[in-house]
Amino acid sequence: MAIIASYFKDETYGLLGPQMAATIIQDHTPYECIVIGVTREDDKPAVKKALAEYFGAQKPVIGFSTLSGRQDLFALAKDLRAEGSVSILGGPQADVDFSGEKGWQDHPHRFKGLSENFDVGLHGPAEQAIHLINRLDGIDRSEIPGLLYKDRKGMIIQNSKTNWNEAYLGKIRWGNMYIMEKNRLVPLDIGMGQVLQHIGCPHATRKRETAIDYPASIRGGQGQQIKLFLRGCSFCDVAVDKRFCGSLDMKTVTSQINCLPEAPDGRKIPFELINENPLPGFADLLRDVSGQGDQLSQINLTLRADYFIAGIQHLRQALGIAGELGIYVLFSSIGFESFDNTILRNLNKGLTVDKNLQAIRLLRQLKEEFPHQMGYSRKEGAIHGFIHPTPWDTKETIASIQRTISLYGLPHDILPPHSTPLIIHHASGLGDWIREIEQREGLRFKRYGSIIGWWECPHEL
Repeated sequence: MAIIASYFKDETYGLLGPQMAATIIQDHTPYECIVIGVTREDDKPAVKKALAEYFGAQKPVIGFSTLSGRQDLFALAKDLRAEGSVSILGGPQADVDFSGEKGWQDHPHRFKGLSENFDVGLHGPAEQAIHLINRLDGIDRSEIPGLLYKDRKGMIIQNSKTNWNEAYLGKIRWGNMYIMEKNRLVPLDIGMGQVLQHIGCPHATRKRETAIDYPASIRGGQGQQIKLFLRGCSFCDVAVDKRFCGSLDMKTVTSQINCLPEAPDGRKIPFELINENPLPGFADLLRDVSGQGDQLSQINLTLRADYFIAGIQHLRQALGIAGELGIYVLFSSIGFESFDNTILRNLNKGLTVDKNLQAIRLLRQLKEEFPHQMGYSRKEGAIHGFIHPTPWDTKETIASIQRTISLYGLPHDILPPHSTPLIIHHASGLGDWIREIEQREGLRFKRYGSIIGWWECPHEL
């Protein structure tokens, strides 16, 4: 079996989700399983040829995960299915991407889903694949948790998924990933790993009523708002997909760390800790790992600005321990997203510009206190969240953001080389926002696969 995932050219980072899924499949089914990172630049006929060489005379069983809305990978899956492969859509948003956008049957311009591209979808914990892979021939599909498939009438059936089981989350083979090089599959030497500590995001724990402004492009709608009940940030489809399922046991986390490859100096390769609120338990993690004899080199943290501020005393303690152990801590991505309060409210960040600036001041102070133990700036490898453009950009918001950027010297250390345009996945909170605007105003925004093209002028229905 092979799992295909979206990848970027000339990178060496691992893919925790697909690689852990491949580990589970290989350990609990008769199938060998590898992960193949496919870039936009890769020649797709060459990818198909490489797959044919890998499978040989065996029937191809190919999973797809973490596709990032890439239509070229959707098309590749459809081609492989037509040529006889068993194709499985897994990973984040597998359920909504397989079944399609809300109401697409009554609104032809909406995303129709990928049920023609894949044989089945699989939503939820990766260990559900064991039930599917072990019984590919002549199975009763109704018994497989998390499975999406079409019945004889062409209706999409979705089985209930199981809860996360930590017994499957402590092990990962980092040597099972391949990329295309000179039109052939070659193993990838992973340079940056990931370790899972939180499943989902604490900000997505509770639903909150949120009022989101009309887009600035609809002049007649200025002053109007759409009220929605949202979990987490309005643009985050992961908040919808996973919500917040809690923390893993420390033993499971340290077991993952133990699986990381070692660099030439004998220390574990750098890794990103997947935890939006890591600071309260960070010192305990460092002590536990050190007590087990693993030598760490670098830990990358990604978190919210408010969680950073709230955990500052925990962080000072942890940085002291990191200094003793020779571990470098990089705040690789803090989700500032904007420096305008209106846009932050529409993104449902639960933050203000003042809160973002407070976090930046603390980052700069900590760098002076712990110059060798921590980093946070773009020159040190950090890429902080900054979303632009958005549907709510006006001359006033742009001028306000530019004043803040200039006044606080953000280009020197905080702003990434390029901002990230707002992406609206059809199943995110902003997907509901767009559909409500279409309904109210008699408009139609263009879809680009699973992504809604808010940046283009909508057509009248």
